Amino acid sequence: MKRFLCITSLLTLPLWAAIDKPVKVESGLVQGTAGTKDSSITVFKGIPFAAPPVGDRRWREPQPLQAWDGIRQADKFGASCIQRIVEELKPWTYEFMTHNEISEDCLFLNIWTGAKSAREKRPVFVYIYGGGFNSGSGQVPVYDGEGLAAKGILVVSMNYRVGVLGFLAHPELSKESTNRASGNYGMLDQIAALRWIQANIGKFGGDPNRVTIAGQSAGAASVLFLTASPLAKGSFHRAIAESGSSVAPGPNGSEPRLAEAEAAGAKFAEAKGAHSLADLRAMSWQKVVEPLPSGAIRLRPIVDGYSLTAPVREVFATGKQNDVVTMTGANKDEYGASPSPSVTAAAFQKQARDGQLLLYPGATDEQARTAANESARDQARVSMYLWAANRAKTAKTKAYTYFWTHALPGPEITKYGAFHTSEVPYVFNTLYTSPRPFVDEDRKIADAMSTYWANFVKTGDPNGKGLAHWAPVSSAKRETMELGDHFGAIPVAASEEKFHFWENALK
Repeated sequence: MKRFLCITSLLTLPLWAAIDKPVKVESGLVQGTAGTKDSSITVFKGIPFAAPPVGDRRWREPQPLQAWDGIRQADKFGASCIQRIVEELKPWTYEFMTHNEISEDCLFLNIWTGAKSAREKRPVFVYIYGGGFNSGSGQVPVYDGEGLAAKGILVVSMNYRVGVLGFLAHPELSKESTNRASGNYGMLDQIAALRWIQANIGKFGGDPNRVTIAGQSAGAASVLFLTASPLAKGSFHRAIAESGSSVAPGPNGSEPRLAEAEAAGAKFAEAKGAHSLADLRAMSWQKVVEPLPSGAIRLRPIVDGYSLTAPVREVFATGKQNDVVTMTGANKDEYGASPSPSVTAAAFQKQARDGQLLLYPGATDEQARTAANESARDQARVSMYLWAANRAKTAKTKAYTYFWTHALPGPEITKYGAFHTSEVPYVFNTLYTSPRPFVDEDRKIADAMSTYWANFVKTGDPNGKGLAHWAPVSSAKRETMELGDHFGAIPVAASEEKFHFWENALK
């Protein structure tokens, strides 16, 4: 019996994986392993794409990677970049969070491929995590790539530096840089990963001429920054920004300039007691990221004159973006909307814009709660539509927008509903990473969502057999695609009057 079990286990190990031999990349050989859910998928975890940004390389552009000898076993995730690790942060439960070790040596990427040889040239989906540019990792359970890779695409996730180690600008850092820029190290990590993908992904059965970049929240903002960056030109061919495209004030319309960020960085160094860059680089990462008594420094991508030469909106307005077909969307219970709003009539009336109460009356608390949700959701959809309309003035490619409406099941479903990020496990088809009480309807929604995304990665068009038709944004019809509880076109706003109200309010 023991002998029989051994033979059986051998037959179900990587022998069934798609690519079961070491793959030669620029820096050496890597050996993958069979997927945990689907042994026809080969997984390569923890492949370095740049030199460790430690010591004198801290706060520098990613440097070339030194080659290694022998075969590197790519069977576990590399360390995540420095951040605070927590089990959960409601509404985000365990499957949405980073859990492995953290280190400054964190520039790794992961690949899931069902290709049987390098000749297949499958389209490539590159995912950039969210987390407010302060947290996140390619290791996050819900980003597991097997569910999407099984639909005929190659999936890549990457790490990039976050927080003060990823986005600190400083006059001396700019001075020592050959590009006279500092601050956007996390963005430069993403660009370095895309360049690595261009050079190496063909060895894994991927097509470097069909690369889609995608991300949610800060990952969506990253997608837009990359679309606006001259350094990323030619490294991707389609883009997906989940919860990230809006004309309302936000991360894609308010990037600080280099001088402003340098001044903030100089104050940061002063508060840390560092009199030089050498002092800052000599500090332990623990001391560097330790919160300041005066409060946290706001760290995010900036207009550094190198990786981003102008604000994203300005780049798009002047037609200088990397013009690629784009999918973008918003969720029902984000941007101020909630399945259980607590606003009072007095509070809603106080915050209402001129004319808003005529369209969204809130004379009683009950009315105000309904009006607050309706107005927040209309504003989100109109803002997204206007973003797409503005984009169309200079873009030659199509844009597809969606509105996600399905509440993620669980004991707090009535509290959080279709919250920020809740679409991600359906997009990745990774319901298996969560203990939530999913039912057959959830699995059907996940199959449809992941198929839309896989189709878009393959062709630049989400439509396909068996799916409700999803039309690109059009000036003739102010509609967006509902995804989730229903699949089909819905109006951007509940009425013409409400559309024009928000159109004027968002100018």
